[in-house]
Amino acid sequence: MRALLLLPLLCVLACRSSSSGSGEGAELMAQVRERLAARDAKLVNYQLEGTQKEGDSLSAGFTFAYRAPQKMRGTVSQPAARTVSWDGKHLYEQVDGSKQFTTFNSEVSAEKLSAFLTEIFTPFVPEGFRAPLLLRSTKARRISDHPQAKEAVELSMALEGEAGAGTEVTYVLRWPTLDFLARRTRAADGTQAEVRMEEEHCDAALGLCVPRRLTRHVAGARQAETVLTRVDLKTPLPNDAFTPTAPEGYSVQTRTLVDSTTQESGPKPPTGG
Repeated sequence: MRALLLLPLLCVLACRSSSSGSGEGAELMAQVRERLAARDAKLVNYQLEGTQKEGDSLSAGFTFAYRAPQKMRGTVSQPAARTVSWDGKHLYEQVDGSKQFTTFNSEVSAEKLSAFLTEIFTPFVPEGFRAPLLLRSTKARRISDHPQAKEAVELSMALEGEAGAGTEVTYVLRWPTLDFLARRTRAADGTQAEVRMEEEHCDAALGLCVPRRLTRHVAGARQAETVLTRVDLKTPLPNDAFTPTAPEGYSVQTRTLVDSTTQESGPKPPTGG
């Protein structure tokens, strides 16, 4: 498999929207940011379990658990069973195939640590469970003809910086709950891709829905599918669930993350062959 989940870290691309430069568009954008923050505040604990299939490859199983403010644990079953966990102070990696257990201490600046943890854990989290990262230039407009929502909002932006020059994205979210419906991207070379919400899990008490099944399409052809077999938005894991200990018989080591070698010294995001 090329990657565990449908979306890489570089998830903020863009599309055009003609209406967002107006006062009405600016007011809508302010409402979107406020509602996304309120939605994020509701998702303080969740546990996910599911599979992803990329093309004709075998489905790879994964689990993910999150507890606010910043405790995370993810496992992936292919190509080798592997668990990564962050308890707010230390990063842990357990590789079952080689029976290796590593604890990473951090001497990384807060900004770089945040980016590094995002790179490690973003592949475990499907679209719709965390608010999209919106640039200041993001434009918003209402739409009323989406098949999965009476009302929706499109959020369009262009990815900034050298790596994303010429790449665009549009998020489509249900209004006013801002449930994820789709994400369309257009690369600089004209390649178009889309992630679609096909089925969802709704929680009346929280007043929101999250995807249960997502598909990814490139140039109109279906390329991948993520299916969640378990979605628990309420039950918190205890703190010690994010501070694992080495199983018996595993080789144990301690390493340190530092600014100059973070990418080389730390675990890599989950990828397949």
